[in-house]
Amino acid sequence: MGIEAVIGGLFGRSIRRVLNVEESPAGTRLPPPDPHRSYLLYLHVPYCFSLCPFCSFHRVEFDRQSTPGYFDSLRREISLVSDAGYRFDELYVGGGTPTVLPDELLRTIDLVRERHRLGGISVETNPDHLHRDKLRLLQDAGVTRLSVGVQSLDDRLLREMQRFDEYGSSSEIRDRLQRTKGIIETVNVDMIFNFPHQTGESLRRDLDILIDEIGVDQVSFYPLMTVESTRKKMLPTMGTVDYSREKSLYSIIVDRMVSAGYTRASAWCFSRQQGMSEEYIAGREEFLGLGSGSFSYLQGSLFASTFSIDQYRRLVANGKSGTVRRHDMTRSDQMRYYALMRLFGGALDKQAAEARFDGGFRHTLWAELAVLHASGALRSAGDRILLTDRGQYLWIVLMREFFTGVNSLRDQMRGDIAHEGIILEKHANS
Repeated sequence: MGIEAVIGGLFGRSIRRVLNVEESPAGTRLPPPDPHRSYLLYLHVPYCFSLCPFCSFHRVEFDRQSTPGYFDSLRREISLVSDAGYRFDELYVGGGTPTVLPDELLRTIDLVRERHRLGGISVETNPDHLHRDKLRLLQDAGVTRLSVGVQSLDDRLLREMQRFDEYGSSSEIRDRLQRTKGIIETVNVDMIFNFPHQTGESLRRDLDILIDEIGVDQVSFYPLMTVESTRKKMLPTMGTVDYSREKSLYSIIVDRMVSAGYTRASAWCFSRQQGMSEEYIAGREEFLGLGSGSFSYLQGSLFASTFSIDQYRRLVANGKSGTVRRHDMTRSDQMRYYALMRLFGGALDKQAAEARFDGGFRHTLWAELAVLHASGALRSAGDRILLTDRGQYLWIVLMREFFTGVNSLRDQMRGDIAHEGIILEKHANS
């Protein structure tokens, strides 16, 4: 067992404690905003045309009749928090596939822009939505970053993950990515590494295409993260993940991206130039999430919104938030979360950390920081603590642990509404 796995196991308990988000009364009120600051706004659109077996995010199959009503509720919730005094300077729209209904998405973005002065807007989409007319509409709406879920450019793997027929072959995806050039300021390509049947050769071929053929602006390489529900769905066509290969595949990615002139925006995001990145949680301590299945982190508390779209719409219609779970972190866990996210971005400012926690940051976390320094994961450089090359992969392990915990929470919340599927099935058969 490598040192990364050992340290990941040691810190896993703390990570799981941070994500111990317990049920709270439906519509739990969010804390009042700080009038002296602006926040990042995340909007969740859970609809997809096809549900990938490896995906743990909150997503449901697209339904043309009900989806517009969901966007109506989302806009109402935006108005509610805006009226409560929240001010936003960045917007991320994720899913699901937010571009399933472009007109509804554009109306929603327009509402946020009418009420808030935004410095950047990021939207997630899939390769089959990369049509130049739609891209121009997104550009006109102020979208500065488009994140395209590609996952792999290996046709065999695309078939195994049931994306080939729905989103196109490697050749088709490459052609569509070429169309985005000169339209959206930053185009990020979301990739996944360590698929069960992925080889080093396949990964290198993907890197060559992304860097040499397409010349992408930004690439986020996520390690494959599974929970019990996704492992069962993956098994028939994709197989079982082997974490012993993860480090060697990550090394292939880092060596190729860095040698091509890309810089790290985070441990798994590489950019040709500075701009928005997917990991807003690394740079923004607090953020507000709206929509069914969204998460918020405000004033040391983690909030989770209902996975039930019907319940979400009822709560918002009554002027309430969609929140149904809340966890108030201890001060030490707030510090651990702060350190995890700041170092995920590559560096932690010592003075800023001490100021944020009234001088108690290093005193409280001295043992964890000492272990990380001794393992060669961290080094001090003046007023900053930096991730070393060895630390970059360790942070991949730690963030995988963190997001696996988030995905396990998502599984729990899906379980909370399992009865809805039974009710819908009864209605369909009646």
